[in-house]
Amino acid sequence: MCPSVQRRQLLLGNHYHFTRSRKKEYMMRNISSATEFCLLGFPGSQELHHILFAIFFFFYSVTLMGNTVIIVIVCVDKRLQSPMYFFLGHLSALEIMITSIIMPMLLWGLLLPGMHTVSLAACVTQLFLYLAVGTTEFVLVGAMAVDRYVAVCNPLRYNIIMNSHTCIWVVIVSWVFGFLSEIWPVYATFQFTFCKSNLLDHFFCERGQLLKLSCGDTLFTEFVLFLMAVVIIIGSLTPTIVSYTYIISTILKIPTASGRRKAFSTCASHFTFVVIGYGSCLFLYVKPKQTQAAEYNKIVSLFISVVTPFLNPFIFTLRNDKVKEALRDGMKRCSRSEFISASTNLLKDYSLWPRHRNSALEEPKSHSGMLSRIC
Repeated sequence: MCPSVQRRQLLLGNHYHFTRSRKKEYMMRNISSATEFCLLGFPGSQELHHILFAIFFFFYSVTLMGNTVIIVIVCVDKRLQSPMYFFLGHLSALEIMITSIIMPMLLWGLLLPGMHTVSLAACVTQLFLYLAVGTTEFVLVGAMAVDRYVAVCNPLRYNIIMNSHTCIWVVIVSWVFGFLSEIWPVYATFQFTFCKSNLLDHFFCERGQLLKLSCGDTLFTEFVLFLMAVVIIIGSLTPTIVSYTYIISTILKIPTASGRRKAFSTCASHFTFVVIGYGSCLFLYVKPKQTQAAEYNKIVSLFISVVTPFLNPFIFTLRNDKVKEALRDGMKRCSRSEFISASTNLLKDYSLWPRHRNSALEEPKSHSGMLSRIC
């Protein structure tokens, strides 16, 4: 072959490869600069989505109402002005936050047909708030276990150790640590280029599914995230285990059955919450590989963000006598105040009735009739 022809073919080949590489680089840059993700959500028909919407909306409504009631009675009732219920009020606020971070996006995706899109900024914000509130909750649950240990094992010094100053500082440290500790994990997650796709097989911006879309090597980052999850979850679980070990041994030494039952009732609700909350989070976060199956992620995430906040009011009210008494008294007060206000309005209306000739006979009859209807 002529040398000039070979040279021409070589130049054409180099140009072809150069053009392909430039085109691929442009496409990669174009994909990585995408400003939104498409959430696939739940599979199934639109009718199934409407059924799921009704179920999750019921869960969300009960969660908001139940946890709000706990916060209100803790603030209002003087019998609940103790460290345990002070922490319980903050725990209920965290439950409202963690379910409100996830549920609006989940419900919106079920209500509208097709895929739900979320911007990159909203995705970063949602993931950060979800992880930060969850971490704060872990630290607070660990502090509540220590509070129960002091109450059962060292009751004479309980008011000295768990004073108001200590409780306020415990809550402040929990919130600050929760939000500061999740800055780097979220930053590291969104440092990768998501060039494989922008389709996120989840109902919110979940970290494991985001890492699956990355083209880079995520092995080291996943290992660091695993270590951080171990430190946070196991670190807050350790004082819980130690506290309940001492609590159980102390309760077993109480001679009377009624005393043992009373001591255990003060810890039963918190222990139930610990088992449910920590069990689900251990399955989801404490593992070296963050990018597991999407179906597994969805189920465990639903348990953390929907089921646990939904069960929280029932766990802490049905198994706690003081909270049940406060709820009963609050309902009696509300019904009594409604009756008094209705009676007052009735008497005002009665005083404004026109005075006719036969009013002395008619007014008592109508008045008693209206009072009987109210009663």
